Amino acid sequence: MPKGGRKGGHKGRARQYTSPEEIDAQLQAEKQKAKEEEEAEEGGDGATGEPKKKEKSLDSDESEEEEEDDEDYQPKHKGVEGMIDIENPNRVAQTAKKVTQIDMESPRELSRREREEIEKQKAKERYMKMHLAGKTEQAKADLARLAIIRKQREEAAKKKEEERKAKDEASSAGKRLQSLSLNK
Repeated sequence: MPKGGRKGGHKGRARQYTSPEEIDAQLQAEKQKAKEEEEAEEGGDGATGEPKKKEKSLDSDESEEEEEDDEDYQPKHKGVEGMIDIENPNRVAQTAKKVTQIDMESPRELSRREREEIEKQKAKERYMKMHLAGKTEQAKADLARLAIIRKQREEAAKKKEEERKAKDEASSAGKRLQSLSLNK
């Protein structure tokens, strides 16, 4: 039994192949329609009254919605929506824009996530500037800790120097005693 518990499936069916003649016929029909549309556009759309777009065959893969102009576009209505005229001033009719009509030079609005990401980066940069200047609490704590460590190291260095001097004096005093005792 197939997934989902449904009976039947497509695996046992006979496959249908399109013959080369049918493919050639479809390509010929599409080329002919394209030529007719070009001639209609060059000859003027308004001269005949009705454009030749309505003469589409069912074999064509292109949908009529893609070829209609934006001005002629009317969305399909659901239920009784098409029968009732709605005068809602807040309702905005959605218009489909073609790729050629989109203005790429105008600045586009950033999404919420993009705005938040940029704000986050700017805040991080501001914090790092303040931190390097020593104005943040963490920087102040770091500087205080460094001052304590420096003081400890200075004291350790002084102590070590005093011990070294004391050792030198003791060794020099010992040498003097030896030299005095040898001189006697």
